Amino acid sequence: MSAPAPIDPPISARSNANFIGLLAANTILTAAMPMLIILGGLAGLLLAPSTALATLPPSVQTFAGLVATGPLSLLMGRYGRRVGFVVGGALAIAGGFAGALALVWSSFALLLTAHLAFGAALACYLYFRFAAAEVVTESWRPVAISLVLTSGLIAAFVGPQVFIWTKDLFAPTPLAGAYAAICGITLIGLLPLAFVRVPRATVPASRPRLDGQALLAILRRGPVLMAVIAGAVSQGIMVLLMAPTPLAMTGAGYSEAVAGDVVRWHVIAMFAPSFFTGVVIKRVGTVPVVVTGLLLLSASSLLAASGMSAHHFYGALIVLGIGWNFGFIGATAMLASAVSADERAIVQGTNDTLIALAATICVFASGAIVVEFGWTILALAGLPVLAVALLWVLLLGRQPSDLRRKTFR
Repeated sequence: MSAPAPIDPPISARSNANFIGLLAANTILTAAMPMLIILGGLAGLLLAPSTALATLPPSVQTFAGLVATGPLSLLMGRYGRRVGFVVGGALAIAGGFAGALALVWSSFALLLTAHLAFGAALACYLYFRFAAAEVVTESWRPVAISLVLTSGLIAAFVGPQVFIWTKDLFAPTPLAGAYAAICGITLIGLLPLAFVRVPRATVPASRPRLDGQALLAILRRGPVLMAVIAGAVSQGIMVLLMAPTPLAMTGAGYSEAVAGDVVRWHVIAMFAPSFFTGVVIKRVGTVPVVVTGLLLLSASSLLAASGMSAHHFYGALIVLGIGWNFGFIGATAMLASAVSADERAIVQGTNDTLIALAATICVFASGAIVVEFGWTILALAGLPVLAVALLWVLLLGRQPSDLRRKTFR
């Protein structure tokens, strides 16, 4: 007689409270993200000394995220998740205050400073997905990570509406009210953290501190390497196609409203599957979900390259969003289960730094490629990278330490 299937341990009331608190805080705090997508270019256009520098605020925001990701993870590893998220919130409040003053004083330098703070804050918020995995049992980690990312779906609707309500709050100074609103959103979003207790990692006294050589050894482990590759490629390819979509569509004769609607449906496609992605991972494992994500990203590239009708843009960007969801959440769940508690801070920081680096390279490259070579070449540019990543994940996934097992090490 075969042994009965193992029963998942129940989630305690304390774990439920911690998870709900993290989910609430992340949902409120990330409402600022779509507002910043709108504000960065518009405010830059108002204050930049030349139109060529209008996109500099969102560019320095992306760069700040790249620089801050690693130190923020180490900060959380030493002082705890809650302290780290409060620091991120403080940076967002500082950014909102500086952004509002920049418009009142017509200071482009102050606007860049504001978006530097915002970039670091958004990088901090990315660690909510790991924090959620740490307050539930191992078998529920994929579901917790997936549900935390549903906050992006709510933010896609709430953020732009808050922008509309507040952008003229300090009229006749345009947009300053929206920056000030980010301060208010952040203060509200920090409140649920008062009720959250994320367990701190305890490092045994006999355990040596991780150095560069030890970190490289960890990154070479199959599950960790797979997670880093899948996460960085998923994020990079998503940004590569998403960032220049409005430019390509307006260049092809579509209105800004249509281009904006395509981006909106792309954002919905990025986060809507999160309601069930974690359950799928729980049933079939991380490798099949990551592979599916990479295949969908490839299909999106091919669909984008096949034409420039509205249907092509809508279809490609929706498939792109779903592919990112599967690849990114799968990679996050993979990494969360592949490292021990004392390895989390440095490994997660390194992982998210590499993801931010991929996004930074792709966001800068995408504009140049689409202007110089066109949308079709841009769409095809990511396929070789996707092919290599897919082959690598398939090869690593066939190793004995199959990621569908509950124990990775």
